[in-house]
Amino acid sequence: MNPSHPNSNNEMEAAKTAANALGKEMLVLNASSDRELDAAFATMAQQQVRALLFGSDTFFVDRRDYFVSLAAHYRIPAMSHVREYVQAGGLIAYGNRVADMYRLVGIYVGRILKGEKPADLPVQESTKFELVINLKTAKAFGIEIPISMQLLADEMIE
Repeated sequence: MNPSHPNSNNEMEAAKTAANALGKEMLVLNASSDRELDAAFATMAQQQVRALLFGSDTFFVDRRDYFVSLAAHYRIPAMSHVREYVQAGGLIAYGNRVADMYRLVGIYVGRILKGEKPADLPVQESTKFELVINLKTAKAFGIEIPISMQLLADEMIE
């Protein structure tokens, strides 16, 4: 996680809760620079981390090609919340559809421009999520993606 990102602690706590519910141990590493990212991957390799989930921070998204190359180099399967990561060669992405979030924002802007007060608008969350899987990356890692999961995927990259 990027400790300077405002949502990092909330995301980490949610991930810890999920890991505990699954009976899994979670190692939390911080990175807010390329050098720290390099060090984090080296630590993960040393600790023999078997999978990686990184935070929803533009620092990671903007460096997705570098991130994918580090994951491949250290052979650590990684999951993201954005499809662009998988398109760059990452393994799996699951998260809300960015286009849907922008659509919701556009609707809110329209309502505000028509005179509604922002404080009067209800809080909305994206309800459209997508699962994108890169089968080529899975094969390179020796991971077999179950057919049931493939059937759930919104997109498969081969």
